[in-house]
This record gives sequence, structure tokens and C-alpha cells, in this order.
Amino acid sequence: MRRAMAVTISSAFIASSLVGIAASTTATAAPNPVPPAQFGLHVPEIAEGVVPGVSYGSIRIWDSGVTWGQVQQAKNKFWWDGLDRAIGNANAQNVSILYVLGSTPKWAASNKKQGTYPNKGAASMPKLKDWKTWVNAVVNRYGDSIESYQIWNEANLSDFWQGTPKQMATLTKEASKIIRKGDPTAKIVSASTTLRLESAYEKFFPPYLKALKKDKWPVDAIAVHSYPDGQGNPGTRADLISQVKVQLKKSKVPSSKELWDTEVNYGIKGPGKKIKGRSITGANAASWVAQTYLDNLRLGVDRSYWYFWSPATNRIGITMQDGTTGAIGYQTAFDWMSGSFYSCSSGTLNTCNFGDNINVSVVVWASQGTQAYTVPANASISCNALNQCSAVTPGQSIAIGNMPTWFGTTATQN
Repeated sequence: MRRAMAVTISSAFIASSLVGIAASTTATAAPNPVPPAQFGLHVPEIAEGVVPGVSYGSIRIWDSGVTWGQVQQAKNKFWWDGLDRAIGNANAQNVSILYVLGSTPKWAASNKKQGTYPNKGAASMPKLKDWKTWVNAVVNRYGDSIESYQIWNEANLSDFWQGTPKQMATLTKEASKIIRKGDPTAKIVSASTTLRLESAYEKFFPPYLKALKKDKWPVDAIAVHSYPDGQGNPGTRADLISQVKVQLKKSKVPSSKELWDTEVNYGIKGPGKKIKGRSITGANAASWVAQTYLDNLRLGVDRSYWYFWSPATNRIGITMQDGTTGAIGYQTAFDWMSGSFYSCSSGTLNTCNFGDNINVSVVVWASQGTQAYTVPANASISCNALNQCSAVTPGQSIAIGNMPTWFGTTATQN
């Protein structure tokens, strides 16, 4: 297990460790170490007690049979068993829980033709009284067992929401009031917005932010789903995240609000019929997963939830399951990053420095093509995202592509 030491890196060492790297276009430094919660997962079978075979710090409870309509099956009837098990098992694994409060139950739907998943009417605007009753019931039952509440899933897509952005902001505001009163420490996360379908994004996201601003920002984090199109890659995702950052600035979202990526994977079919999906395996799977979490640091994404921990399925491009290269890349990135202070820069080579002034480690990767990198003075070992390691010599020139590569010593490898 390679875990960088959780102490501050001096700017002088950062400068010296970047010898051989092309000029950077942006740079970020962190006052705090990378929290384990940065590494989120979806575990659909969490209610059945599934324990992922990787280290992770947070879970998003969705697609687990415990949505609003599946728990509150009638106006005055709650089926808590499944959600109790899901939250109990997640608590037992010592991970932070993000629970998605939507979607509308069939009995509460204003229009039962709006949406079909997980029930008819799931995409319709509920009555505020029913919504408030539901949020109160969840907060009162679980208290601080739930760290964060997300208002809705993919509210820019008609499959999940056919109300207006203003109505979603109203649900957000009303839920926030209840949660703040019941659990002041809980985080409120906005309804998520997908990024890959531009028309749906533009129709929902900017006006939703405008409405949240009018309501004095009743959230702690803005949520997106950063899936690129079916042929996209981590570079495509980085471009989408950059577009979001521009919109957040344009909408005057306070800098105190975090950016959470509550679903991410690659190779998912679409949008549209012409863009095919694909399976991403082998070294690419490990590389792309590791790049995703490293990119979060340099792009300012505070948390990402990988979708999902499950056997192979044609729904997603990278399978996350015991023994898959995707899971190896996830664990390797966790070991490099979690608990460590860092400083990252973007350029022809992207670089993240982890560790302390004496035992520093460096991870480098190229967004495009291959670049030459000079092994820093302190390094004696390099390891890639597949956790394959070899000896290196300081001053040695190494070709770096899109496979993130860690450089350090035996002291920083432990």
C-alpha cells in the first residue's frame, strides 16, 4: 500500500521536483489533505451486505431499491427495512453516506405519465406537503447516520424530472430547511445534472443555479454527472468539468460551495443513436479510473462517486469488481492520494505532488500523446496505476503517456 505522508509540501521542493516538465497552464495547492470521502462508490447491493474489495470513503445510495417511492409505498405507509439495511451496512463499513431523496412515488405523482423509473410518475412534481413529510421522516429516523442528502437524480433528463428548474429549486430549499433543523452538520447536495447532452444541460442547469441563487444558495455542494459520450475519455471529461466551472463562475456560485461528481464512468452508449458504447478493459481501465480521481484535484472536483461496484454489464464501460483492472486503478489511486496533502499542476504533463519536504512522491500523466519526464532527484521507484513497479534513477528521462505514473522512494511507498 502506497500512502503518501499527510504533511505539507514546501513550494521550493515542488519547484525542484518538476524539472523536465513542460510549462504548466494552471496550478492548485490544498490547505487540507485528500479526504477518503473523495473516493465514492455506488454499491447497488449495499442493502444485501456487499462489501467492495477496494478502499473507499463514501457511498451514494441510489439504484438500491430504496428510493422515496420504494420506501414510502403509500401516503401513510413506510417500508424501512431495505433502507435500514443499506444504511446499517454502509455505517458498518465506516463510509460517509449520500442518500438521494427523490423520486416521486406513484401515489404522490401529479402526473403518473411523467417518468417510469423506479415507478410511474417518478419524474413529476410532488405536492410540497408530501415532500416535506418524506424529508422529515428520513431525517428524524436516521439522524447523523446520513452524512449528506442529494435532492434528486439527473434532474435535467425527462426520465427523472419533468418539472421546472424553479420547482426543483423549491424542493431543494424546502428540504434544506428541514435537514438543517434536524441535523445541522449534514451536507445538502443539489439535484444532479448530466453533462454529456448539451441541450438538456443548458435547459436545466443555468436556470436551476439562478433559482438557487434567488433562494440564497440552500446547498453545500453542486452536483453533476460527468459521463462523457460513449467514445469519450478522461480528457473529454476534463473538458466537461471545465465547462461546468465556467458556468459556476457565470452564475456567481459562492466559492464555498463544493463541486461533487455523483456519477462517473466511461463507454456508456450515446447520447443519441449514433454514438456507440464500448468496453474499456486492461491497462486503459486502470489508467482512466486513476486519471479521473487525479483530475479531480487539479480541476477542483471535491468528490466523485464511481458508478458502480458490480459484475460486468453492458450498461457501463469500465467494470469495478474484485480483480478487474478498473478496481486495481481505483485502489492504486486511493493509496497514492488519500490522507495526503498535495499540489497539482496542469500542462503538457499533469503533475500532482504528495507527501512531505523530505519524502515526497510525484504522480505524472499526459492528457494527450507522450511527453518526456525527468525522474526527480529523490526518486528510486516508479509505479503505474496497475501497481506495477520498477526501479528508476534520478535524472533519467522517461516517456510518460496517459498512464499515471508514481515516483518516490521506499519511505513514501509504505
